[in-house]
Amino acid sequence: MIEYENLARANDVFFEEYSHAFEQVMRSGRYILGDSVKKFEQEFALYCNTSYCAGTANGLDALTMALNSFNLAEGDEVIVPSNTYIASILSVLHNRLKPVLVEPDIDTYNIDPDRIEEAITERTKVILVVHLYGKICRMDAIMSIARKYGLRVIEDCAQSHGASLKQKKSGSFGDFGAFSFYPTKNLGALADAGALVTGDESLYQSIMRLRNYGSRVKYYNEVVGFNSRLDELQAAFLSVKLRHLDAINLHKRELAAFYLRELKQDFIKPAVHPDYFDVYHIFNVRHPKRDALRDYLRKNSIITEIHYPVPPNQQQALRGIAGSRPTPISEEIHATTLSLPISFFHTMADIEMVVDTMNRF
Repeated sequence: MIEYENLARANDVFFEEYSHAFEQVMRSGRYILGDSVKKFEQEFALYCNTSYCAGTANGLDALTMALNSFNLAEGDEVIVPSNTYIASILSVLHNRLKPVLVEPDIDTYNIDPDRIEEAITERTKVILVVHLYGKICRMDAIMSIARKYGLRVIEDCAQSHGASLKQKKSGSFGDFGAFSFYPTKNLGALADAGALVTGDESLYQSIMRLRNYGSRVKYYNEVVGFNSRLDELQAAFLSVKLRHLDAINLHKRELAAFYLRELKQDFIKPAVHPDYFDVYHIFNVRHPKRDALRDYLRKNSIITEIHYPVPPNQQQALRGIAGSRPTPISEEIHATTLSLPISFFHTMADIEMVVDTMNRF
């Protein structure tokens, strides 16, 4: 069987380094906001070509605190892609803000800059973009719109660790880059973890305070904060894996190149452009008979995933909240997309078998 993901196999090559990191943290006696967190924050800021990094407990908290730091009024509007994972929208709702869903580009699956401007009102304050599947959004156009209307920009980078556009890294375009290090990510921890990167010192200081109960000095609380700190042990594991992130991305790009070259044209494959360095956290194809294709592959011992089966505005939790504007492009994507195996543990032989089987569908 070709599994979609197997985290033990994907991390097997790092276990010896993880064991050493575990030993160091255990013997240090410092388990919250110690040297391992500081070390990873410095390394990851440097990797992203940003000035500052603040570790958080997870990616949702990173998004939530980024919005919180802007001191927006209840009911202010945040533009969000209509086909994102629900976490992006939850961060808006947790701040008592209004999500405004904007359709994606059908070719890239990322928010369509040509549709953003028509959604802007006097209450719009933030554009929250999502670099879906490992491809950066059209940030030049998005940043131009943000400057024109005086809007903040948050990049949801949960799927784009190491991706770049014209050699500029994911997370380095907007006010914040919010990262999740959920274990399946290209840069995945061994539990929940997240981070915010920024080039703005005042925003960085705000997050450092917010993540620690609103406190910069122990027992003195300046604002209503959160308890959302990157775990010391996960930070140590992330420092290990960060050293290998470029190799992980390269491996996934090689597997993706084979898919792109060898899959027959019956399948709608990801768009490729020389300005974009895509890291393929997810390699998706689209097909009008997606469910039949998935069943066929399962019967042939190939496991796939769907990212994501239900559009956000059709989720029970968001009914009546995420707006009533029709989202036909998003619905088309959700109904036809299928994610193929492309983990760090997969071999080229695995991918050849997937391609050979799919081309017989």
